[in-house]
Amino acid sequence: MSAALRTARLSRLRTAMQAQGVDLLMLAGNAWRTDYLRYALDVTPVEGAAIALIGQQGPLRLYVEHPIEAARLRHEAPWLEVLHRADYYGQIEQALAAHATGRLAAAPASALPWRLAQSLTRDNIVNTTALLDQLMVEKLAAEADQVTAAAILADGGYEVFASAARIGRCEFELVADTEAWLRSEGCPENFMIMGSGGVEVRGMHPPGERRIALGDLVTTELTPCIEGYYAQICRTLVIGEPSKTQRDAYAVYLEALEAGIAVVRPGATHADVARAQNDVFRRYGLGDYVGPEYTRVRGHGMGLYVDGPHVLEDVNLVLKPGMTLIVHPNTYHPAVGYMVLGDTVRVTETGCAVLTQTPRALRAVPANAKESS
Repeated sequence: MSAALRTARLSRLRTAMQAQGVDLLMLAGNAWRTDYLRYALDVTPVEGAAIALIGQQGPLRLYVEHPIEAARLRHEAPWLEVLHRADYYGQIEQALAAHATGRLAAAPASALPWRLAQSLTRDNIVNTTALLDQLMVEKLAAEADQVTAAAILADGGYEVFASAARIGRCEFELVADTEAWLRSEGCPENFMIMGSGGVEVRGMHPPGERRIALGDLVTTELTPCIEGYYAQICRTLVIGEPSKTQRDAYAVYLEALEAGIAVVRPGATHADVARAQNDVFRRYGLGDYVGPEYTRVRGHGMGLYVDGPHVLEDVNLVLKPGMTLIVHPNTYHPAVGYMVLGDTVRVTETGCAVLTQTPRALRAVPANAKESS
């Protein structure tokens, strides 16, 4: 990531801290939840826990649990003061005690170690997860540009996946080919799930040993990352000639995606986007399949992670220019099984720009097709 973008994010964070009267911010992270530390400090923990203490000015301090992690980060992130000692939590509590008279904040609540989370009961420490979430959702233009770049990788990755989807191949082989291509393009990370089969398939999953067969629906949710930012694509293909039932079902998903994207504009809400998609299913008598029994969300933010709240009918997050999200009416269809279709979009001043360029048509892979070399 460029030093300019790192500096711009930190400046924005400190301005927000000042506006809320926060003197010291405690940010938590680990290998499973890295987005808050990546936003503030441009670091990604890979071993153990990490806690950053950020003031309105002055040095940036990162406390790490593992000594090898400390050595790595001192080398990779010279803009930080990286600290480690055997009494990991004790040194952080000592640092917090030195700011006992100031106003402290902590985030995210979900990643804060239990011992430090008890600090939130102090009168002068507040949970500021919502503030960080807002900063990550309401992106700088340079951040949205990174999501746009990741969307190009997502399109390319899907072409590799579709080329690999051939009769007799195992699910894991499709994902392996895709992952290999993404790594060759400089993509350090990709979240990916898939599904294959027919009406018995009710969702997507990590790739398994099942072999692709004639008539299968093959689905994937592919989410590559570049410079810390993710974009996602969701698509369904059919092995062999699609049946009329499959085509008719897919047409509902296509109509729902187009309806959802059509309402993405400044001032609209996540609820508006979700409702527009769900109403299409309801018009076709499929309203039972838009609830939590068969589906999870109608989209979500895209950025350093799954940004902010999900796209659901009870979520009233207001869209603003620069926000990036995926719209995806992914759900189970009782006649054909689980289908997916989704595009990443960027909110503009007057509407949205669709970042995903892969055609939305239901792709048919000829039964005798061979994997491209």
